[in-house]
Amino acid sequence: MKDGIEDVHGLGLNAMEVQMVRVNLMSRSPDEEEVGRTPRTLEGDLVVEIHRRKGKKEVRITNLDEKIKEDDTLISLSSGLAHNYEELSKLGVMGSELDVALSMHTPYYIDLAGEGDLTRKSMDSIRWAGMMTQEMGGNMVVTHMGLYGNLSKREAFENIADRLGEIVAWWESNKLAPRLGLETSGRKEVFGGLDEILELCDRFDRLVPIVNFAHLHARNNGMLREPEDFAEVFDQVRSYVGDLNYTHFSGVEHEGGNERRVTPIKKGDLRFEPLAEYLADANPNAVIISSSPLLEHDAMYMKVIYERVLTKRVSKGKKGKGIKDEDEE
Repeated sequence: MKDGIEDVHGLGLNAMEVQMVRVNLMSRSPDEEEVGRTPRTLEGDLVVEIHRRKGKKEVRITNLDEKIKEDDTLISLSSGLAHNYEELSKLGVMGSELDVALSMHTPYYIDLAGEGDLTRKSMDSIRWAGMMTQEMGGNMVVTHMGLYGNLSKREAFENIADRLGEIVAWWESNKLAPRLGLETSGRKEVFGGLDEILELCDRFDRLVPIVNFAHLHARNNGMLREPEDFAEVFDQVRSYVGDLNYTHFSGVEHEGGNERRVTPIKKGDLRFEPLAEYLADANPNAVIISSSPLLEHDAMYMKVIYERVLTKRVSKGKKGKGIKDEDEE
């Protein structure tokens, strides 16, 4: 992460979405010197939960400032991102100093529609992503929601709404500041149409829509062609996103309303120029995360196109003003 933040800053970019790719858990008893300390202060690992017996019941404690007791069981997370919470905090400070806004994407194998073990693990992954993002001063956790499976679309929606309701309640009880973003999907068998996401956001204030333009383009048979098409999408989500439009962009190949594969921007039929034109005219506060296979290359490619469009706007404005002044004289 340290190298990544430095690289993003060095490229002149100012946002970085961290991928929570690996989620391995370890259960252990606390060492003698850890008793009386809190998970936040441990150097050895990221303790995400304390399991504690209270009578016949075992409770799960996620308060990072809870003091550890001798008979507790510690659940630590090996994510490959940081060794402890102090390291996460330092990375957050580094991002702030280098003007790189940090966010996190949960694992891609999320299932919130089901009933089994994977659903429980998915909910935990979203919770822990929230904790880690909070510690590094990030502003957004992005997640998918999973397949419809054998459920009807409505049954899947209600199941996902129930799971998200639990997560949001936990989020608020733990006073987490980052928002929880629901990303649009690119295939019809995967939950995540923009209308479905907005309906979920209507139920819970904590949730925000994350528009992945490649996914939206594919799912709607190549709908994003002109600046006006992008303007319509921004209009749809405006009342939900507050002061920040958080989005993803890449190229995409699609067929029959389904994404076949994500591609570099130049290889797909989703062009960035129309979006750049909309952004230059409307000037919304927006983060655009490159989800292209050519990650940094296409992030820079979008930056160059956007700056080129802005330069043309400025040049036209100056030219128009010069003609007006000459006529007045």
